[in-house]
Amino acid sequence: MFTDFKRGPNRPAYLQLKEYLKEQILSGIVQAGERLPSTRELATTLGLSRNTVIQAYRDLEEEGFIATVPGQGSFVGAVAVETGATTRLPWNTLTTPYAADAVRLDIEKTELKWERGMISFKSIAPDGRLFPTEDFKRAFLNRFALEGEKLLNYGYAQGYRPLLEYLTGYLKQKGVDPEGKAILVTNGFTEGLNVVLAGICAPGDGIVTENPTHNTALKIFKLRNLKIYGVPMTPDGIDVDALAHTLATKPVKAGFLIPSYHNPTGLVMPPAKRQAVLEVFARYEIPVIEDGFNEELRYSGAHVAPLLALAGKGNNVVYIGSFSKILFPGLRLGWVVADRELIATLESIKRSMNIHTSFLDQALLYEYLNSGAFEKYLRRARKVYRQRHEAAIRLATALIPHRRIWGEGGLHIFVELAPEINARQVLAACYRRGVLFMPGDLFYTDGGGTNTFRLGIGRVTEEEMAHGFKIIGEVVSILEEEKDASV
Repeated sequence: MFTDFKRGPNRPAYLQLKEYLKEQILSGIVQAGERLPSTRELATTLGLSRNTVIQAYRDLEEEGFIATVPGQGSFVGAVAVETGATTRLPWNTLTTPYAADAVRLDIEKTELKWERGMISFKSIAPDGRLFPTEDFKRAFLNRFALEGEKLLNYGYAQGYRPLLEYLTGYLKQKGVDPEGKAILVTNGFTEGLNVVLAGICAPGDGIVTENPTHNTALKIFKLRNLKIYGVPMTPDGIDVDALAHTLATKPVKAGFLIPSYHNPTGLVMPPAKRQAVLEVFARYEIPVIEDGFNEELRYSGAHVAPLLALAGKGNNVVYIGSFSKILFPGLRLGWVVADRELIATLESIKRSMNIHTSFLDQALLYEYLNSGAFEKYLRRARKVYRQRHEAAIRLATALIPHRRIWGEGGLHIFVELAPEINARQVLAACYRRGVLFMPGDLFYTDGGGTNTFRLGIGRVTEEEMAHGFKIIGEVVSILEEEKDASV
């Protein structure tokens, strides 16, 4: 009996035996009331220690799967699962329009997928090989030793107090005046934007943004049924005159901007234009949501203060920050900085969604940041990513026929081809040759950008860039020759 039990590695033997016996009972192979072998007998049959079998039997009895009768042995309880009438629902017709839109807009399901052996420029995630894992291990041990039991219990929706205090100081170093402001910790940028929009925008409201812009933000706008008004980009950021015209003529409830290392173009909006943008939003008393994307990856030039800092004591800027594109994206930690009264409202919205962000993750991040290890990591990461970015600009310029190469920093560059070249045709041909990238039309509010694409460079070597960009360039050249021949 039970001779088909197979013990595997890396898991306590008593747990494996317990789980095996539960499966036998639940499937009905071992019937209710049936007597199990004695612990000594089963241990001999399976080649296990008797203590292993005793512990497995104890757990099964505690969970109600068996009952032990003194002097008689252990007997199976009446716990076999007997299925009733089988019901199969047509879930494809029962899910909501929101669910259908979420699937339709999910680029992980709709876009071409990476396969082993490919060179992928699709992601703009940081290079995990650079992560300071030893420093993070020390942070874990230090913080867990101090307050481990507290970190594993419920926390507060607003966030872990030491991290909130650290972030306040961190933002002051960017020139932000903390007076009248508060911080809400979120599960990364995506939850931060969802919480903010839930607080200030209702379905049907208008939102103005750069065109192109962050494709995840666009997905969220669409899922929330917002009217999206895209404003074209100039070589130094959003077109201020077009922005003013949009705010004057459209029913806009809020703005969404990425002033630093804009996704996807990589542009950095200069200080004078930032002031001009703030003046336009102030004129119409419309709040602006600022995505503090990749601000830490400044490779050259003077510090450029975020809109939140330039707004001074004003309360019209809602800032969403995160380290995810530079450090530990797996932690899923971000934050919203805004007027204290607004944060109090957003805290209640967040509490209704998920109670609070993991206190363990927040505490570990705080310990790591407070130790000074982040600054050491940033110095190394900036050097590596600066070299990759410079190589990407140089190689793309030399190898890919283009109208313009966009990008001033961060972990990506943006390529604009001749107007008649379709980037999705380029992608299809490159994919067959083992190269993957992100088509630019995903970032546009109006279906434009068909001649553009984004190249993520955070996790590729210069050799991979040279090889991959060469293939992209060859495909573009072939398509240009075909277009010329057809004219």
